[in-house]
Amino acid sequence: MENIQLDGIWREKLLNRFITYIKIFSTSDAESETTPSTERQWDIANYLYKELQDLGLEDVSIDEKGYVFGFIPSNKEEEVPQVGFIAHYDSSPDFNGENVNPQIWENYDGEDLLLNKETGFTLSSTKFESLKKYIGQTIITTDGTTLLSADDKAGVAEIVTAAEFLLANPQIKHGRISIGFNPDEEIGRGAHHFDVEKFGAEWAYTMDGGEIGELEYENFNAAGAVVKIHGLSVHPGYSFGKMLNAGLVASEFINSLPANETPATTKGFDGFFHLTDFEGDVSEAKLQYIIRDHDDQKFEDRKKLIAEKVEEINKKYGEKTAEIEIKQQYLNMKKQFEGKMHIVDIAEQAMKDSGIEPKIKAIRGGTDGAQLSYMGLPCPNIFAGGHNFHGPYEFVPLESMLAAVKVIANIAQSVKIKV
Repeated sequence: MENIQLDGIWREKLLNRFITYIKIFSTSDAESETTPSTERQWDIANYLYKELQDLGLEDVSIDEKGYVFGFIPSNKEEEVPQVGFIAHYDSSPDFNGENVNPQIWENYDGEDLLLNKETGFTLSSTKFESLKKYIGQTIITTDGTTLLSADDKAGVAEIVTAAEFLLANPQIKHGRISIGFNPDEEIGRGAHHFDVEKFGAEWAYTMDGGEIGELEYENFNAAGAVVKIHGLSVHPGYSFGKMLNAGLVASEFINSLPANETPATTKGFDGFFHLTDFEGDVSEAKLQYIIRDHDDQKFEDRKKLIAEKVEEINKKYGEKTAEIEIKQQYLNMKKQFEGKMHIVDIAEQAMKDSGIEPKIKAIRGGTDGAQLSYMGLPCPNIFAGGHNFHGPYEFVPLESMLAAVKVIANIAQSVKIKV
C-alpha cells in the first residue's frame, strides 16, 4: 500500500472547499413534504454536481430529488468490491444556518475563544473541555450567530478532496468508488430516495461522525412525533367554564413525559424524548418531538407511551383536544452487520494505517447509513471531525478533517479481493 501524504496544498484545498460549502445556506425543514425539503438545498446540490464534473469523476448525475452521484474509475487490473462514501449537505434546522461567518484559529493555545467581539460570545475551553485536545492545531468555529454546518459539510469536503487526491495520484491503486451526497439527513429523510442500485457499491461509509477516530455501526432507533393541541379561546372576562388554553394544556402534556428521559439527563445506551419545537397560544399549540432508543422494545414502548399521554389529554379535556402523528425515521443498523464485520474491520485498519486510534462506539444519534443498511447497502459511520453540532458552539479541527481524507484514501486502496 502507498503511504498517504497530504501536504500543504491539500490542506488549503480542503479548507477552502469547506469554507465555500458552509457559506451556502442549506437548512432542511421537517414540516415540508418535498424532497429536498427546502428549495435552498438545490444551491449546494447543483454546486457539487458541477464540482464533481470539473474534477473528472465519471457518470456524474443529479436527480429530481437532489441526490448527487459520481464515480472514481478503477485503476486496478483485478476486480475488487466497489465501495462508496456518502455525506449529507443539509444543515440542521435546530439553529440558524444562514450567513455562516467562520472564524479560523491557527495554532490554538488552549484558552477560551472570543468568537464575537460585539456580543461577547465565547467558546469556553472549560465548558467544552474537548477543545484542549487540539492545542497547536487549526480550529474552525462560528461567530456565535449561526451553527457551523460541519455536520455534515465537513464530510462532504473530505470526500470531494479525497476524490480529487485519488484522481491526482494514480499510483494509489483502488477499485471503482461510488460517491453520493444527499439532502434532508437532519430531518431523518436523507436516505428515503437514495437509489442503492444506481449507486452500485457493495458497501459504503457515511463520513458523518464526530471527533477523530470515531467508527460506528450501531445507532438509535428513531421516530419523530408532532402533537397538536386544540384549545377554545374566549374573551378572558367571560371565559369561566368555557376557555381551554391550548398553551397550558401543551405544558401539561410536556410535563407528563418522564423528566429524567431527555437528552440532558441520559447517556450511553439510554433513550429519550426530546422536545425540539413548541409553538402555542390560547387556541392552538404544536409540539415537535424526536424519540430515540437503542433497544428495539424500549423504542416501541416510547412510541406507545407518548401516544397514551395524548389519549389521557383527550379523556380529560374531550375527544380530539389532542392529536399525534408519529413517523418512523430510521432503525438501529447493528443487526445488518451480522456476518459482514469485514466492512468495519477495513475501516478500523485504515484508521490505524493513518496513525489514528479507532474509537468504536454506538451513535447517540443516527445517520443515513442506518436506513441504507436496511436498504441493502451496509454503511458504517466514520468521523468527520466536528464537535458540538447543531448550535453556535460547533467547531472542527482542520487536522481532523485532513485525517478523514487520509482514512478515505486508505480504505480505497485496502480493498483487495472480491468478498
